[in-house]
Amino acid sequence: MERLSIAKDGLEACVEKAAEVLRRGGVIVYPTDTLYGLGADAFSDAGFAAVCAIKERDERRPIHAIFADMHMIEAYAEMTPAAKKLADRFLPGALTLVLAKKPHVEGGIARDLPTIGVRIPKHDFCLQLAAAFGKPFTTTSANKSGEPAAAALQGVLRDLGKDATKIDLAIDGGTLSSDLRSTVVDVRSEEPYILREGVISSEAIEEALLA
Repeated sequence: MERLSIAKDGLEACVEKAAEVLRRGGVIVYPTDTLYGLGADAFSDAGFAAVCAIKERDERRPIHAIFADMHMIEAYAEMTPAAKKLADRFLPGALTLVLAKKPHVEGGIARDLPTIGVRIPKHDFCLQLAAAFGKPFTTTSANKSGEPAAAALQGVLRDLGKDATKIDLAIDGGTLSSDLRSTVVDVRSEEPYILREGVISSEAIEEALLA
């Protein structure tokens, strides 16, 4: 496993290397605006399977993806009025929108599912990587399923144990907050509902939808 630090090696070098790893089908650990995440090509069956194996996660459980901007989201998912309202208010930020996937979207996180979860984090590394890679990449906490998430890269790699050897590149973004999660909202219908309350409160979501 190769390791780079945003503080020491520079943001541009870290983004360039991470995009290279994703293009060749590899897996990365990277910082976000909430937790450290596990990243692979979001619509690659092999990449999705690799991330699930590292996390020891059931492949039937959904994993979300990071997108560079709304234009990229609209290439893969069906936007709704509610999704547009929440996106305008909270993105980039700690919000995941669950949307119906477009008919051509298959494989990876979309395999056997009618939906995809989309994220635009408020984090320069994530946004620049999505733009450089040119496609979405997976975002799921870098920990074993059901276990606490570590705030620092060293703790992340320690907790993943022997499966950390399956990671091709680890990007150190410093110590993050281990108790932050994005708020996940299903916005496929006219009556959106919150699947998980995180950084953005349910009250803030409801207020934005009523605006």
